[in-house]
Amino acid sequence: MKIFDDEHFRDGDEPETGRREFVAGIGMLMAGAMGVSKAAATESGVTPLPAPAESMTTVLITGANRGLGLEFARQYAERGCRIIATCRNPDDATDLNAIAAGNPNVHVEKLDVLEHSAIDGLAAKYANMPIDILLNNAGIGGGIQNQIFGRLEYEVFYDVIAVNAVGPIKMCEAFRDHVKASALKKMITVSSSQGSIASVSMPMLYWYRSSKSAVNMMMTNLALQVARRGIIVGLVTPGATATDFIDPRFRKAIPNIREPEVAAADMIRNIDRFTLENTGSFFNYDGEIIPW
Repeated sequence: MKIFDDEHFRDGDEPETGRREFVAGIGMLMAGAMGVSKAAATESGVTPLPAPAESMTTVLITGANRGLGLEFARQYAERGCRIIATCRNPDDATDLNAIAAGNPNVHVEKLDVLEHSAIDGLAAKYANMPIDILLNNAGIGGGIQNQIFGRLEYEVFYDVIAVNAVGPIKMCEAFRDHVKASALKKMITVSSSQGSIASVSMPMLYWYRSSKSAVNMMMTNLALQVARRGIIVGLVTPGATATDFIDPRFRKAIPNIREPEVAAADMIRNIDRFTLENTGSFFNYDGEIIPW
């Protein structure tokens, strides 16, 4: 039985159902990544875009083609922001392309967070563009069937870690100069309460939980690393959300499941709250700090 529709759901939705995930049945090798230098950008033959002509908040979103990522793109665009919306297959991103068609400030870009050279290339393309909010939203769950002790699929673990933990830190590294040059200077990652070790009460989701704990640690490290540069790092989580990530047959089994537009709005509110004083914090959707 397939619980998680997550074959390659790094474009968008993060599973987030707290301790009720088991009732719903949901379900990289750790490699370093070097940011692209200005010299490397020149050698690659990529011509950087010109600096923006006017002052405008710019938000870069990974996994923006559906679910929470799509809502992030829609709601930030409604705020009047410039959006760099990335996904693996832009030609198939019908809803995202519709938003871009009606708004010249929404730019859709092809990006797979597993491809570090592509991340470097996108950073080079936007070399002159300050990024106010770098929003790491793309993620995968790994499938509950691959995370059952006694039948653990270890190759799946590498993919989940690569997308959920390594991908976000690589994005932060590649775009650190863009964020530093902006007004808001925020690096935000969509995490999950499943990454909270303090909240674990039953055994499940070995790969997914580990990946979220890993990205939490990476972002905590990063917050300490870049604070002196004025860069703010934050973690947010959407709560149980009715996106394509969770098989529709099981959504009714999750009490108080939330609509994507509500979950995205709550996370945006929490992103607004991040300052250097609370950098490195992990906000639940209701604004409370999650112990992890």
